[in-house]
Amino acid sequence: MFRYPEFSSWMATVSKHFPGLSKPLAAGLAWWSLGMMLARSCALSAVAGLLAPLRGQSFHTVRERLRDRYREASAKAGTHRAELDVTGCWAPWWAWVLEGWSGQQVAIALDATTLGQRFVALVISVLYRGCAVPVAWKILPATEKPPWQPEWLALGKHFSQVVPPGWTVMVLADRDLHAK
Repeated sequence: MFRYPEFSSWMATVSKHFPGLSKPLAAGLAWWSLGMMLARSCALSAVAGLLAPLRGQSFHTVRERLRDRYREASAKAGTHRAELDVTGCWAPWWAWVLEGWSGQQVAIALDATTLGQRFVALVISVLYRGCAVPVAWKILPATEKPPWQPEWLALGKHFSQVVPPGWTVMVLADRDLHAK
């Protein structure tokens, strides 16, 4: 793997903020996130196109390696393949977002987005400088109508130890999103 100083320092930052990730998973996350920042896009082709010359590999090789980062272990070649459990990254991700936060108030948004008749994405985002930074999500079938309250509560439990004591958390949601 081609290495250069910018990647090494970014890999150290990612490993520091996600200490529970194995070295290969942290490296994959570091490549993905560095590629997204440099490409100013999260599209697979844009990231692969930017990283291929930096890594000294073909576009298709880099594209497949990036795709392997979000595939299930059973969908990967080889015997010792791991899959990334994103739920274990949510609390460290939110802690990283809050690192250096000014003030003691944070606003979060609860959003349910329907993707046609296929999926409903329940997303918790931290509101930061006019942007919503997703920190947790649950994908549900759009055709089923299970109660969402247990799903929201389960998502929220990941963050019980992240927000410092004494902080105010403001929760914003669409008026259609109601759960006691």
